[in-house]
Amino acid sequence: MYHNVAVAPKGVRLRGLYVSPRRFARQMALLQWLGYRGLSMSAALPYLRGEREGKVAVITLDDGYRDNLECALPVLRRYGFTATCYVVSAAIGADNHWDAQRLGVHKPLMNPDELRSWRDAGMEVGAHSRHHPRLPELGESELDDEVAGSRRELEEILTVPVTQFCYPYGAAGLREREAVRRAGFAAAVAVRRGRALPGGDLFDLPRVMVGGHHAPHVFPLQLLTRHEDRH
Repeated sequence: MYHNVAVAPKGVRLRGLYVSPRRFARQMALLQWLGYRGLSMSAALPYLRGEREGKVAVITLDDGYRDNLECALPVLRRYGFTATCYVVSAAIGADNHWDAQRLGVHKPLMNPDELRSWRDAGMEVGAHSRHHPRLPELGESELDDEVAGSRRELEEILTVPVTQFCYPYGAAGLREREAVRRAGFAAAVAVRRGRALPGGDLFDLPRVMVGGHHAPHVFPLQLLTRHEDRH
């Protein structure tokens, strides 16, 4: 789980949301050196359903920041990897209005043309709600609008099916997972720490957060040990 692939600006809070392009490139190189294939969520579903076996790492990026296109995409293409970027559909071409004040920075999001460039490069776009609210705090009609509405808006822009969802803030219970199923998504990810295993709930998939605040040795530990499963 990544957010920004960029150098963190001075004074920004939550620097862990930033992974520098140089570090991201080293991490992708390590994945390849260890024999992993970097895959989007849709490409990884056969492995998560237990239909295929192999060394795969699902690469996800939350929110839809422009730096994902500018800095992450060239690295992903260099190694022949694919990835899923989860986009806040009503904020396309704007910024991170949901946490800009708390973080102390307004971060630009991809516009429609940039999202289509991401798609045309073989990457996947998933939905991350319309406005990035905490879904459990919404009424039924608002919940359906945020979940199904995000898919509808993204499909209008991209003209391809959008089948993956990411819960804002990772906040989701049974009601929210059912809303995602009802909207026709194939799977959904949370922010609960852990490595996803075959046979797990496809609508409550854990992830491994890769943060810019981590020491360099943490990423290999996350890959090669039970470091994430114990936390």
